[in-house]
Amino acid sequence: MDSHIRKVYVPMTETGFYILLCLQKPMHGYAIVQKVDSLTDGVVRIGAGTLYGSLSKMEKDGLIRFMDEQDKRKIYQITELGSDVLALEKKRIERMYRNLEEVGQ
Repeated sequence: MDSHIRKVYVPMTETGFYILLCLQKPMHGYAIVQKVDSLTDGVVRIGAGTLYGSLSKMEKDGLIRFMDEQDKRKIYQITELGSDVLALEKKRIERMYRNLEEVGQ
């Protein structure tokens, strides 16, 4: 993983995190919005502009790839690089959680 990807994606925004999390299986944009809403009980809501801007950037950077188009909806899936970035973010979150527990909060 090159330094540009690390610099841009680690730490991740919540939006980026949830997009990559959802795209562990093929999914289109609206399904991502619905899944994130469900996973977060409506706390994180991704607007269309944010979603499609993020998808475009992630595709350009190689974190996700276009798979297919069904009913005029583009289907995307995470790539190996995207999985690596998601794993780094998982480790970062786990470290923060452990630190929080150790401090007794």
